[in-house]
Amino acid sequence: MDSISVYGGIPLQGRVRIQGSKNAVLPILAATLLTQGESVIYNCPRISDVFCMQQLLKCLGCTVKMRSDCVIIDAGRVECGSLPTEAVRGMRSSLCLLSTLLVRNGEIQMEYPGGCVIGARPIDLHLKALETMGAVFWEECGMIHGKVPKGFHGARICFPKVSVGATENVILAAVLAEGTTCIEGAAKEPEVVALCEYLSLCGARIEGAGTDCIIIHGVKCLCGTSYRIPADRIVAGTYVFAVVATGGSAFLEEAPCKHMKAVLDLAEAMGAFYQCCEEGLYIQASKSIQRVEYLKTDIYPGFPTDLQSVALATMARMQGEGLVVEQIFENRFHVAEPLRKMGADVTIMDATHLWVRGVPVLHGASIEAKELRGGAALVVAGLCAQGRTEITGGRYILRGYENICRDLRELGARVISV
Repeated sequence: MDSISVYGGIPLQGRVRIQGSKNAVLPILAATLLTQGESVIYNCPRISDVFCMQQLLKCLGCTVKMRSDCVIIDAGRVECGSLPTEAVRGMRSSLCLLSTLLVRNGEIQMEYPGGCVIGARPIDLHLKALETMGAVFWEECGMIHGKVPKGFHGARICFPKVSVGATENVILAAVLAEGTTCIEGAAKEPEVVALCEYLSLCGARIEGAGTDCIIIHGVKCLCGTSYRIPADRIVAGTYVFAVVATGGSAFLEEAPCKHMKAVLDLAEAMGAFYQCCEEGLYIQASKSIQRVEYLKTDIYPGFPTDLQSVALATMARMQGEGLVVEQIFENRFHVAEPLRKMGADVTIMDATHLWVRGVPVLHGASIEAKELRGGAALVVAGLCAQGRTEITGGRYILRGYENICRDLRELGARVISV
C-alpha cells in the first residue's frame, strides 16, 4: 500500500476491533531469544514492523511460524550476533535485540537503529546502563560493537530521564544476570508492563512493573510460554479522534480504556461522550469540536506523543485556537505542512511548540505521509475534509496499523488503498 484515497464528510458509525499492540509485541518478540523452548504469542498484529522483527529472528537462527494472529518462535538455535543492516535501519525497535543478543551470544554488531523521522533519539541511555551491568561498547565503521566479557551482573540503574526503550533493554539484560538489578526512573508504560508479564510467565522474577522503580532478580534460565498481546492503545486513540473529527459514534472492541485516560479526557474536552465497559469503548462525538486551549504530550500516564499529530488533525477543525507542546521529541510537527495544504491554520513556533486556530472546513488535497503516526493523522484529516484526499507514503502507516483502510470502511468511511 503506497497510496490512500480518502473521501471525506462521512460521520463514522459502527464497531471495529482494536488490533494487538505494536509497542508491546516488538520487545516481547525480541525477548523470546532469552527462552528455552517454544513461545506462542497470540493477538500479534500483522504489521510491517512485526514482519521485519520476525525476519531478524529468522536471520539469527530462530524458527518462526505465523498462523493468522499467532506467532510461534523457537530460539533454540541462535547462530550469529550480527543483524542485517537494512532491517535495523528501518525499525527503531530492533534496538531491543541489543541486550538479548548480548545475553545470548556475549557479543553483538549492528547498525544504529532507524525508524520514523521524528527528531533525535539517541541511544546513550541504553549503552550507559548496559555498561553499568558489564557490557563494553565501541563504534567502528559506523557500526555498534558490543561485548559482555564476564556476562551481565546486577546493578543499580538511575535514569536521568524516562525512556521506554532503555527500560526495556535493562529488563531484558537483567532477567538472566547474576544478582539483582534495580531500575530507578523506570518507564511506567503498559507496554513495559506487558514485557514484564511475558518474562514472568517464562520464569523471570520481576517486581514493581508499572511503577518508576523496577527490581529484577536474575534467574538461571527462562522457559518458553504463551502470551496474549494487549490491544493497541495508540490505534484505539487514533480511531477515537477519527470519530470525534467526523462527528460520528462507534464502539471500539477491546480498546484498553484503563490505559487511555489522557486520550479520553481530551476527547471529552472536545465535546465527546464516552463509556467504557469490559468489552471495549463507546465513543460519541458532539456536533462541533470544542476548543482545546492547551495540549502537552508527556510520559505515561500523560498524553502520548504518538497521538499528538492525530489530535492536531482533529484540533484543526475545533472552535477557537490553542497551543500544542511536544515535550517528548523535538521536530514532531511534520504534519503541519500537509495540514496547511488542506486549509488548516497551524503555525510552528519552534521545535516543540505549535499554535493551531480551528477552521470551519478542511479541503481534500494531494499530500504525503513522512512517518507512521503523522500518516495516520493525515488519514483522520482526510476523513473530516470536503472532497478527496490523496495520501502517498502509505507504507509508513503499515508499520503500526494492520489495516487502517479496512477498519475505517467497517465504520462507514470511503477509503481506498492502492
